[in-house]
This record gives sequence, C-alpha cells and structure tokens, in this order.
Amino acid sequence: MSVRSRWLLISVGLGVLLNPLNSSMISVAIARLQYVFSLDFTSVSWVIFSFYLASAIAQPIMGKASDLFGRKKIFLTGLVVAFVGSLLAPLSPSFGWLIVFRIVQSIGTSMMVAVGMAIVRIHITERQATALSVLSIFLSGAAAIGPFIGGVLLHWSDWPAIFFINIPFAVSSFLLAWKMIPEDERPASAAPRMSFRKWWVWIDVTGILLFTAGFIALLVGLLSVKSTGHASVVYVMLGLAGLAILAVFVRHSLKAATPFIPLRTFAKFPSMTWINVEFILVNILYYSLFFGLPSYLQTVRHVSEFHTGILMLSLGLCSLVASPIAGRWIDKSGPRPALLAAGILMTFGAVWMVTWNETSPVIGVCLTLAAFGIGNGLNNVGMQAALFRSSPKEMIGVASGVFMTSRYLGTILSSLLLGIVMGGTFNAEGFRLYGIILVVIALTLVFMSSRRREAGTLENP
Repeated sequence: MSVRSRWLLISVGLGVLLNPLNSSMISVAIARLQYVFSLDFTSVSWVIFSFYLASAIAQPIMGKASDLFGRKKIFLTGLVVAFVGSLLAPLSPSFGWLIVFRIVQSIGTSMMVAVGMAIVRIHITERQATALSVLSIFLSGAAAIGPFIGGVLLHWSDWPAIFFINIPFAVSSFLLAWKMIPEDERPASAAPRMSFRKWWVWIDVTGILLFTAGFIALLVGLLSVKSTGHASVVYVMLGLAGLAILAVFVRHSLKAATPFIPLRTFAKFPSMTWINVEFILVNILYYSLFFGLPSYLQTVRHVSEFHTGILMLSLGLCSLVASPIAGRWIDKSGPRPALLAAGILMTFGAVWMVTWNETSPVIGVCLTLAAFGIGNGLNNVGMQAALFRSSPKEMIGVASGVFMTSRYLGTILSSLLLGIVMGGTFNAEGFRLYGIILVVIALTLVFMSSRRREAGTLENP
C-alpha cells in the first residue's frame, strides 16, 4: 500500500470512528446526565434514541446524496456538521437542546460512515481487502473503547468532555481528507439537473417523514405510559397514532419506486427477512447490556465512572478478539455453529445476570461481559455471512443497507426495553427482571440458530 493510500485510509478512519465512538461513550454518562438535568432514566434515554434514530435515517439518505453531490463533499460536510454538533452540545442550556445537538452530531457522523467505505473501495486499489479490514478496525475499535474513554473523561472532567473530545478528531480528519481524498469524477453540475419533485421521490422524503413521525410517537407513547405509572388516554392515543402512521409507512414503502426502507425485498426474499429479524434480536440483547450495565453499576453498585469504563472495556475487547476467530470458523464450518455458540454464550451471560445482587463479586460481571462480548463478535460475522449466503449477488447492496437498518432498530428497541422495565430509576429488582427478559431473548436466538440451514434460512416447522 502506497504512502498516499495509507494517509487516505487514516483520514477516512479518523472521520468514520466518530459515529461508533459517540454512540458508545454516552453509555457511561447516562447516570451523570440524569443527575445534572434532574431527569429519570426514561427521559434521559432520549439521548440514545435520538442518536440512533437520526443515524438510521441519515445514513441511507447520505449514501444516495453522495451519488448527486460527490462522496468527498459529503464526507467533508459531515465533518463540519459533526464539529458544530460536538462544539455546541456542551453549551446546551437544557436537555432539549442537548438532544438537538446530539441529532446534529449524529447526522454529521452518519454522513461520513455512509460514504467512507465507498471512498476506500474506489480510491485504494492495491491490497483493498486489507484497507477495508483496517477501516473496520476503526469502526469496531471505537465502539469497543468508547465506554472506557467515556469513563476516563468523566473521571478527570465532566460530561461535556465526551463531546469536546471529538473536536481534534474532526479537525485532523478534515485537514487530511481535504488533501488526500481525490475529487469525484462525477461533475458537480449533475446535481441541479434533478428537479425538486424528482429529488423528493428519489430520496423518499415521504417515507422518511412517516417513519420518523410514527416511530417517535410510538416511543413517546410507550415510555410516557411507563414513566407516569398509569395508562393516560393521551399517551395511549399517541402510541396508537404512531402505530397507525407506521402502517401507512409500510403501505407507502410497498408502492414507492425508491423506498427509504425497501420492504418489498423482505417479501421477495424471506430468508433475508429471518436474518434481519435475528439481527434485530441480537442487537436488542447486546445493547441492552451495553447501555443498561453502566447505569446499574453506577446507580445500584455505586461503581465510579472510571471503573465502570474499565469493566465495559472487556465487553468490546472480547468482541474484537472473537471476530477474526469467527471469520476463520465460519469459512470452514458455515455460520450455523458460530451463531448457535453465540446464542448459548449470551444465554449463559443473561442467566448469570439474574443471580446478581448488590454484593455479587466483580468476577461475575466480567464473565457476563466476556460471554456477551464473544457472542457479539460471533454474531456480527455470522449474521453477515448468513446474509451474503441468502442474498442474490445483485441484491447485496440493498441487503447490506437493510441489515444496517436492522442494527439501528435493535439498538433503539434495546433502549426502549430499558426505559419500559426500569421506568424512572435503576434498582436491583428491576435489573433482575430485565435479566430474565434477556434470557428469553437469548433462548429465542438459540432456537432460531438451531433450526438454521446452511444456506442461511430457517427450517420449516
């Protein structure tokens, strides 16, 4: 790989890591944000919801927009947007403004993730597989060490530091990307040729608005019912309205020429449907622990942010170590054994969670984190391999986009589950109930994996 290619890879890597880094650092800061803004856990969960919902919407949009405006322009614009969001978030006068700037930050980082892989594939032609694997390390490594970095920053400073830390990354990436990323071949004049109406249809703005409105209404309805402790008619109606809007979204997506989420793909390829359902469950399971455990440790076990970050580091590191091992195993034996092992490990970890109390030894926490971390590494590679085996070659691009949407949906649902079960405050009893729910989800994954054919589909009952 040439020197220029290495610097190009570094410039892109420094940009794309901002998305997983910011989605993971916040897990250690939830308890602190509750205290600072005098909120319950349900309310502060919106700092998680907003980031992932914005990412789920922004990434496919920006992928399409790069075809019109150019990948370099989208990447550089994303860095500027992320810089602005990271600079303004610590200055938020209220939690509402923090959510606004968190969304801005999510949109900016999503712009870079949406085009970063494509930039590497197009402009690094030698040892391309190595380059893509290095970029994946930027992504997965940032997610793995995010809670540790967040814990260190909170130990030495306060919650604004988890936003300010983005600024040197954004500036460095911008300066390098400005110089190292070649200009796009597509002329800039191509974008204005598309009329506003065609652009609206092509991006599927109607579908995006329906999906966003429906999902937010449903989340507010469900979370508010739990946090108030009674089924208010207003919140019930809001949740039902959200379901109705999502139903309209489904109908629209089935008819749209270029839908935001290509639901027709699911009907045409049922094996892909099952894989995405499993992937949603996998992410509910993993991110339930990822976001729930730090608050449990700090609120119930009174562990410091610094030590919480150190404990959470084992989760990400085990996932990183397991991924290359999973790759070799799956190449030899197919995805089924790895996915079955992942389900068993996560079941073991969830069962152990149920036995915890305020005086349980720390080694139990570490073993649970190791089980979930290894299981996540096996699942990430195994699910991707199963997707490729079940998807026609001409559908790989669409399948990968839907796959990422499933990841975000699982993450959002994990936070929703946390908010519903825990309500306003974290306590040992609520966390034990939460563990029982995770056991059920893990056993469901074991059952689905045990019935998987080698092609990636499930056997008929």
